[in-house]
Amino acid sequence: MTRIKGGVHANKRRKNILERAKGYRGIRSKKLHAAHEALMRAGRYAFAHRRDKKTDFRQLWIVRLNAAVRENGHKSYSTFIAKLKKNGFALDRKVLAEFATMHPEIFVRISKQVV
Repeated sequence: MTRIKGGVHANKRRKNILERAKGYRGIRSKKLHAAHEALMRAGRYAFAHRRDKKTDFRQLWIVRLNAAVRENGHKSYSTFIAKLKKNGFALDRKVLAEFATMHPEIFVRISKQVV
């Protein structure tokens, strides 16, 4: 039986790794071993930062809401959120922060109903 060498598949695998590492700086985009290591590390960071992004946005929304809440005469963000929940509003922080920044007149009406 004839021997089948893996040259085609090995070249495809190498080419794929180097294409994915295109744009990386220095040797990390040229040499297979360095490119593979860089891709593995980039994948770990991407995985972790997809989760961090959720925390970052929540913090941003809270900061924006706190500023808007204080402008509209409430004591603090936490008391505003507590009153919202007590009055049965089902708006989340993302929507409230968007109202506070993009549509302040709507946010003012909501904050007046909460008092």
